[in-house]
Amino acid sequence: MTLVAGIDTSTQACKVVVCDAESGRLVREGRAPHPPGTEVDPAAWDDALRRALSEAGGLDDVAAIAVGGQQHGMVCLDADGSVVRPALLWNDTRSAGAASDLIEELGGGAAGRAAWADAVGLVPVASFTVTKLRWLADHEPADAERTAAVCLPHDWLTWRLAGSPSLEGLVTDRGDASGTGYWSAATGAYRLDLLERALGHGAVVPRVLGPAEPAGTAVGGAVLGPGTGDNAAAALGLAAEPGDVVISIGTSGVVSMVATTPLADPTGTVAGFADATGHFLPLIATLNAAQVLDATARLLGVDHPELSRLALSAPAGAGGLVLVPYLEGERTPNRPHATGAVHGLTQGTADRAHLARAAVEGLLCGLADGLDAVAAGGTPVRRVLLVGGGARSEAVRRIAPAVLGVPVLVPPAGEYVAVGAARQAAWVLAGAEGAPHWPAPGTEVHEADPVPHVRARYAEVRDLTAARGTG
Repeated sequence: MTLVAGIDTSTQACKVVVCDAESGRLVREGRAPHPPGTEVDPAAWDDALRRALSEAGGLDDVAAIAVGGQQHGMVCLDADGSVVRPALLWNDTRSAGAASDLIEELGGGAAGRAAWADAVGLVPVASFTVTKLRWLADHEPADAERTAAVCLPHDWLTWRLAGSPSLEGLVTDRGDASGTGYWSAATGAYRLDLLERALGHGAVVPRVLGPAEPAGTAVGGAVLGPGTGDNAAAALGLAAEPGDVVISIGTSGVVSMVATTPLADPTGTVAGFADATGHFLPLIATLNAAQVLDATARLLGVDHPELSRLALSAPAGAGGLVLVPYLEGERTPNRPHATGAVHGLTQGTADRAHLARAAVEGLLCGLADGLDAVAAGGTPVRRVLLVGGGARSEAVRRIAPAVLGVPVLVPPAGEYVAVGAARQAAWVLAGAEGAPHWPAPGTEVHEADPVPHVRARYAEVRDLTAARGTG
């Protein structure tokens, strides 16, 4: 049996899976935590990888390895390959002002956003690497001057597995490169002028490999895959195909779609990422997802199973009661100062069941707005793969297809980023034209007739409250 390993170097932990290269069957696994915070010394990722590998039984019998990783993190290296400063992670927001400055420099307002979308398929926000480089240049100019190369977390870990060769040995893939803000999924090329605009000077960037192009060999002799970003790896691990939409309901909500054409959204709502197979992965993120269920359960004084029971006991549309779930402001749509709103409270809807139903439908309607946005490129939506902690809610699973309007598949909980990386490793090892056929994870399938009046009523209330959330 030939074994391959997939590594997920995520925000919170490093996870390793070792799988049978032919069937995808999980053979063993391990994990180790990462330190908390929004900036981390990359050495901590290296240490966590060593501990996770030890728990997973090592790599001595593994033929190929690939790394999936958290996107956007800024890893700066000096001319000798040493880390210049702790990496700024995707969730570090100190570069929000830098994002505004970069948009202003390309025309400002709608013109500036359109210029960025046309150049690289996305509009700068604090999470993207390009904005972090501008922050570095503005606030730590000495470190910016020392920076000879810029890479991402998965790039750096792949480079370390290869024994840290020269800076020219840095490699990445389309999926992760597309989230930097200086590489275009549409053209397949870097925009080094934008990197230089942000950092103040040029720098070495990782060579972008094809989906199954070897990245060299690890110190122990295993073949290295190019790796990819976490969303692209998860789509690969879920065996998502063109037209499949992956909706992850965690602390935040993520809606991404495997698409056959690139998407450049001048509003900045959709990030025009690439996937790990040669296709594209337009993506939106919402700030309010599983915590909407948490907050509603807390408000009603019930646990999550009871919240589901209550929601399913109320009629579709909750009798006109709508909950707009912007409890933390919102990113999609861009309403950072918005708050949640309940509308349509009557004698007939003033009970726990109607409010529970409105909360679940409000959460799903927000994600349905995201689904519409990522589908705007023209690839027909085939189905939704629903993952994340929020997918454990029976009410979410059963109501989702009626609100989203397409069949919903719920895979079992799993380390799909690491599995996707392992599948990529098997693909590189086989040298085949397409990724190896690993059976799609067993899924719970939900179908229901669409209920368009639910989304129509939600949109009415969402727009009614819009003026309170745009400041």
